Amino acid sequence: MYEYILLLLSPIIEPIISGDTWPLIMRFMPFIIFYELPYTLLIYAGVMKYIWERKREGQRRDYFPPVSCIITCYSEGREVQGTIRSLTEQIYPGKIELIAMIDGASRNRDTYEAALDMKDYVRGIENRRLEVVPKWQRGGRVSNINTGLNYVTGEIVFVLDGDTSFDNNMVERAVRHFEDPSVAAVSGCLRVRNADSSLAASLQAVEYFISIQTAKTGLSEFNIVNNVSGAFGIFRRSVVELVRGWDAGTAEDLDMTLRIKQYFGRSNGKFRIIFDPEAMGHTDVPDTFLGYFKQRIRWDGDLPFIYFKKHWRAFRPRLLGWPNFIMSVLNGLYSQIVLPFIILTYTLWLFWEYPIGYVLSLLFTVYIFYFIMLTVMYITSLVFISERKRDDLSRIPLLAIFPLFIFSSRINSLIATIYEFIFKSHKDSSMAPWWVTRKSKFD
Repeated sequence: MYEYILLLLSPIIEPIISGDTWPLIMRFMPFIIFYELPYTLLIYAGVMKYIWERKREGQRRDYFPPVSCIITCYSEGREVQGTIRSLTEQIYPGKIELIAMIDGASRNRDTYEAALDMKDYVRGIENRRLEVVPKWQRGGRVSNINTGLNYVTGEIVFVLDGDTSFDNNMVERAVRHFEDPSVAAVSGCLRVRNADSSLAASLQAVEYFISIQTAKTGLSEFNIVNNVSGAFGIFRRSVVELVRGWDAGTAEDLDMTLRIKQYFGRSNGKFRIIFDPEAMGHTDVPDTFLGYFKQRIRWDGDLPFIYFKKHWRAFRPRLLGWPNFIMSVLNGLYSQIVLPFIILTYTLWLFWEYPIGYVLSLLFTVYIFYFIMLTVMYITSLVFISERKRDDLSRIPLLAIFPLFIFSSRINSLIATIYEFIFKSHKDSSMAPWWVTRKSKFD
């Protein structure tokens, strides 16, 4: 079998061994040296810093303020009961107030009734309270969250999806950060709950582990977390009031993150956004590749709207501070919007300009680089960060095809950007009905 593999790879490997493709490979090296490698080393340094500080973490003081959880519900049905149950059973000794906001309750009677059925269960547990609020006409996710703010009494506000469940120490791990008055928000960590349902879901589990649990852990140590998840975000109530709640339009999570970050530069270090890999939530992802790419078309298509139309004035060091300004430009604008165009154009140019054997040799070299970089990061996180080592260990074989998965995602991001510029896809949001998005002031 190995002979057949070597025979198959020989047209690719021979130009590398002979040195014929090294001039072509060296043209690619500046991209690695000046972008990919520094970014990866930054994350790696942050992860090492987190590991060191986590081991030195001392005994906690008694800081258990009352918290409020706004659970945004639309069509979850009985799944919402799992979310409510996982929040009720938290080991957190302070008060937890659960506010289940049922959007479009007139049509979503099953979700509304499922939430109501949990009232007796929650009432029987000390320091827990459930309030089910029906919004009879659908107004969308942002409308749901902002309405929920009227019912909030806790100092810390959790904004959570109605189909997400949580580890029973999640609230305790998230809230501890707010003892530091500079912490404005905490981004919770997400894992893929249906990871074993298909290859597509398993690859997304690897993606979540690397891009969320690992990358955000590293970025958090330098206060440059890129986004507070819409499905799992925790905010200081006074900060939410400062920025006047969530704003209409699409990509409300990135929008809220950028509006908070606009105080970073002006506050002289008094504002921070933390990511905690131990504040864990679990969500389902699309279990087909088609479903995955459709979801990312919507997610990635929102980015040009946020960067080029809604928040273009915010991209100033005076507002964001230099670290977040640089990270927003490189990791947001460049990596998510510009880089996919460069990758596709460069790849097509290679096939046009050079013999196919040379091109495949270069692409194989690039693949090996990303595979090694990915494997080192994955194993480090598996050993020092993962709280479910057996699950993450079982997915190591997927690392062999993960670079190809990421490449396809980059091309999908390119399609999403083009689709947004031509059709303004941010207006076609599943997060709100058309009569809400039409009245939005953001075109």
